[in-house]
Amino acid sequence: MDNLIKICGLSTPETLDVALGAGADMVGFVRFPKSPRHVSLDLGHKLSLQARGRAQRVVLLVNPGDEDVAQAIEALNPDLIQLHGSESPERVAEIRTMVKRPVMKALGIAEASDLQALQPYAGGVDRILLDAKPPRRAGALPGGNGIAFDWRLLNGLDRKVSFMLSGGLDPDNVAEAIRLTKPQAVDVSSGVESGPGLKDPARIEAFIRAARTAFAAAHH
Repeated sequence: MDNLIKICGLSTPETLDVALGAGADMVGFVRFPKSPRHVSLDLGHKLSLQARGRAQRVVLLVNPGDEDVAQAIEALNPDLIQLHGSESPERVAEIRTMVKRPVMKALGIAEASDLQALQPYAGGVDRILLDAKPPRRAGALPGGNGIAFDWRLLNGLDRKVSFMLSGGLDPDNVAEAIRLTKPQAVDVSSGVESGPGLKDPARIEAFIRAARTAFAAAHH
């Protein structure tokens, strides 16, 4: 049983230090220029070095080309790649072979039929991340929108699928989300921010505390 807590979209040494100090198991760095959480290769390199040996380092990429992947691997040396675009199962497998390290695929959920998209990926990735489908408005980001999907949709999910829950989680609702969906791991980004891309130390600490307590209760 994993029960991992991931803080994603960290972009300053100070907030990364808060997440590491509070006991985050995974820290995520976003390589997507349209995101307010985007980090340059240089900053990503520095943050990754800061987190090395203290948490699993995740680099988030959106529909990356081979060159994007290679640059991210070289600069950040991540423990895991998170693919958050519309990458096909074939493309995911290609990237996994190329990087020779674990890959997590994010899938957007809005209704029960969206869960059918899991199967083609299930055997070819190390973990599935279930996020809320992005809103249909122009310019919406593929993730980090602070919206949740109906967690009850996961009642029928095959429990052999190892998944991380994301989308609209925050310090106030993460315990309920864990109780209802029994995920192996949880992921938060905008839910621990005071504004787009601005991580809030107190909210990071509160989220990790609430999630840790909820995971412990789920085992009893």
